[in-house]
Amino acid sequence: MHLLDPKFIYLVGPRWGRYFVGPIQFMVCYGAVIASTLLGGQCMKTVYLLSNPNGNMKLYEFVIIFGCLMLILAQIPSFHSLRHINLVSLVLCLAYSASATGCSIHIGNSSKEPKDYSLTGDTQDQVFGIFNAIAIIATTYGNGIIPEIQATIAPPVKGKMFKGLCVCYVVLVATFFSVAISGYWAFGNRSDSLILSNFLDNRRPLVPKWLVLMTNIFTILQLSAVAVVYLQPTNEVLEQTFGDTRSAQFSARNVIPRVVSRSLSVIISTIIGAMLPFFGDINALIGAFGFMPLDFILPVVFFNFTFKPSKRSPLFWLNVIIAVTFSALVAVAAIAAVRQIILDAKTYRLFANV
Repeated sequence: MHLLDPKFIYLVGPRWGRYFVGPIQFMVCYGAVIASTLLGGQCMKTVYLLSNPNGNMKLYEFVIIFGCLMLILAQIPSFHSLRHINLVSLVLCLAYSASATGCSIHIGNSSKEPKDYSLTGDTQDQVFGIFNAIAIIATTYGNGIIPEIQATIAPPVKGKMFKGLCVCYVVLVATFFSVAISGYWAFGNRSDSLILSNFLDNRRPLVPKWLVLMTNIFTILQLSAVAVVYLQPTNEVLEQTFGDTRSAQFSARNVIPRVVSRSLSVIISTIIGAMLPFFGDINALIGAFGFMPLDFILPVVFFNFTFKPSKRSPLFWLNVIIAVTFSALVAVAAIAAVRQIILDAKTYRLFANV
């Protein structure tokens, strides 16, 4: 099953890879589709409010609109079609990150309001917030999963995987750090999980309207590319299940199941995103249940099982400490993520217009 990370298949065998590691990876990818759909809807709503400040369309309506766009884009045949999409996504990511950073710096310099960098909430909220943030950070820096999966399609796997991950993390550091630092500096503890939302104050743009519009359009286009990429593992599994390898790729026997299964995947992700419009919470959930086990626990556990370092060696116990520590972090972060979703759902109700 080529969609699974090859190092995990090699270490644990096809059975464990298929039924243990595989589901976690697919959950991560599908969670990213949900988050991208929600974020795309939020950006569409911002564009709408720029053109119609008194408009009364709700967030879930824009999530559905973005989902309709995804229904079309999701029909891209396979992983082999994604090379150019990845390049476009990279350019758009750099463009909207630069725009968002510039907007934050401009607002931070021009605003006369005092900035508050203190932590909000009581001690319990702050403690759970810390673990929630750890899970979100794990999601942020776990994006290398797609270059790893794509690298398994054709040899040489190791070289392509390493190059893909290097590019991935260079872009991550350059874009996320610039947006996060400038955004928090400009808005303090009023920073939203989507920093672009801070560029409107009572539906009035704090920077030139064209700049906010351009930044959101870049973001929408990039999110559509991201969602298409992260949807592919689910698509591949569904097509292996319902398709017929003996028939031609574009025969009715394969096209009909492909269209139906991909459309259902998009519809389900759109409904979930519209029901729970809490971008930060979804990121925390993905990090706690997906990226943290994949990135910090399973590799060191599998290393000890496979290479069997001496139990007297520092390496063995270092791996044990890492596995135990991050297992505890996963448990607490998972509780924090679920708790925050429950709190937000109680505060805002399902299909909230946030």
